[in-house]
Amino acid sequence: MTEQKTPEEIRAFRRDNPKMRERDIARILGISEAELVAAEVGLTATRIDANPTPLLAHAEGFGEIMALSRNESAVHEKIGIFENIKSGKNSAIVLGENIDLRIFPSRWAHAFAVTKTDDEGNEKLSLQYFDKTGTAVFKLHWRPASNVEAYHRFVSETRLEAQSQTVETEAFTAHDADHARDPDAVDVELLRDRWSALTDTHQFFGMLNELKVHRKTALSSVGDDYAVRLADDAVTALLTKASALQELPLMVFVSNRGIVQIHSGPISKVAEMGPWINIMDPTFHLHLRRDHIAETWLVRKPTSDGHVTSIEAFNAEGEMIIQFFGKRLEGYAERPLWRELAEGLPRAGAMAVA
Repeated sequence: MTEQKTPEEIRAFRRDNPKMRERDIARILGISEAELVAAEVGLTATRIDANPTPLLAHAEGFGEIMALSRNESAVHEKIGIFENIKSGKNSAIVLGENIDLRIFPSRWAHAFAVTKTDDEGNEKLSLQYFDKTGTAVFKLHWRPASNVEAYHRFVSETRLEAQSQTVETEAFTAHDADHARDPDAVDVELLRDRWSALTDTHQFFGMLNELKVHRKTALSSVGDDYAVRLADDAVTALLTKASALQELPLMVFVSNRGIVQIHSGPISKVAEMGPWINIMDPTFHLHLRRDHIAETWLVRKPTSDGHVTSIEAFNAEGEMIIQFFGKRLEGYAERPLWRELAEGLPRAGAMAVA
């Protein structure tokens, strides 16, 4: 068992390693990122209400910000303003042109307002939200065009009375922990029957929960007419090809336990750097660890508008890292150009052509 670090020990390690990324510091120290930030409370961090409802009530006044959602393998950054916000107890939605989110408030447990100074002496403001395990859920970073007064007003209104430098974290239990992962435990005939009866892509999650089948297990069991395994480099091929098709808008989903963040639109600048493949467009940045992708699947889901095609990448534990669709309007079939691109991606086990 890892010995618990005191806030003083955490701060000392940070001082000794000023260039190290925060997630790397947390990993080396054996603590969560929330514990790392909490150690700075009263110095560079202030504890605030973790409920996203107050955040969404103020968000339109923040102006242009950078919204960041991530999981272990993908970082999704969108620059824009909050608009078309719909809050609810169990879920909330932001449907802006650039900021597009699906939020699950019960998963948000700890939050901080963080003020730092960069090497040039510029003040860097952010709001950072974490789940019960101390894992980052969502971060908002202020930019030159952001409303600084709105930031300070929000922090003042949501500041917690208790400003502890420690946080209590819990072990994570996945919602689908009891779902079948063994293909031999899957009733394939029932799965195919239910799959074929889908009329909307949003029904897919509920179908898996009702059947208690893990998502990747369902893909590997249902049959090639509904799910086909792709080559390991399929996502790289997808992004490279899509970047040359400016008339093809994509939807790029990255999620964690508390949020789904979506990009809708074409992509342009794609760059590979070591294990990472990156999109560096004006309002959308994606950083994806290709070496974390263990399996990639082409998935066909029936809808009332014809089947919809997605590309889904999973890590070695069978959890989804990232998901791609062709952008389409409800009530319309998916774009032939997207379907052609997706169906043309290399299959697993296919022989390379010289």
